Amino acid sequence: MLALSLICTAVAALANWYTRIRPNERLETVSKPLTTILVMWVAVAADGPTTPTVLAVVGLVFCLAGDIALLDVVDRFIVGLVCFLCGHVVFIAMFVALHLPHPEWGVIAAVVLIVHAVVVGRRIVAGATAKEPALRVPVSAYLVVIMAMAVAAAMTGSAWGIVGAIAFVLSDTLLGWRAFVAEKPWMALAVMVTYHAALVGLALSLL
Repeated sequence: MLALSLICTAVAALANWYTRIRPNERLETVSKPLTTILVMWVAVAADGPTTPTVLAVVGLVFCLAGDIALLDVVDRFIVGLVCFLCGHVVFIAMFVALHLPHPEWGVIAAVVLIVHAVVVGRRIVAGATAKEPALRVPVSAYLVVIMAMAVAAAMTGSAWGIVGAIAFVLSDTLLGWRAFVAEKPWMALAVMVTYHAALVGLALSLL
């Protein structure tokens, strides 16, 4: 069942990545949320009806809402940001439910993420503020919450969880840089590839 769910997720993700190379609004509108829905199946297949699985699915539901809000045909950035922020809070709860036996890894992750925030995150917040002053607080809050999620992932010691968290930070860094600092042609595809890798990684951390 897990293998089948991963195959179906991969097919949907590939369809979505294709829309980043050759824009297709209809295909994007279907494939983007569908991929996240299929990752919910991956989570359930990975661990069954446990508390961490329920939390994972709830977190993914918030991601699904964020996906829809950020679709080109919807384009509600703040709504999407808030949805993903809530999703990260739930993912933190999921990692706590999985237990956090490696606090020392969390310290290492925190140091790396603080450097990342100072060097890269600061520029994204500055760019967002320059574009729209009202974005300063929500973008800053999102930065803090996703860092906390990544630290919690590191503390679990789960390789899949750590990979998923790193991919999420990378995806959102590229998304923020593309939106508020400088856009490069390759970023649209890279954002989605890393995002889907993040979702699958978080789902497989339940194994």
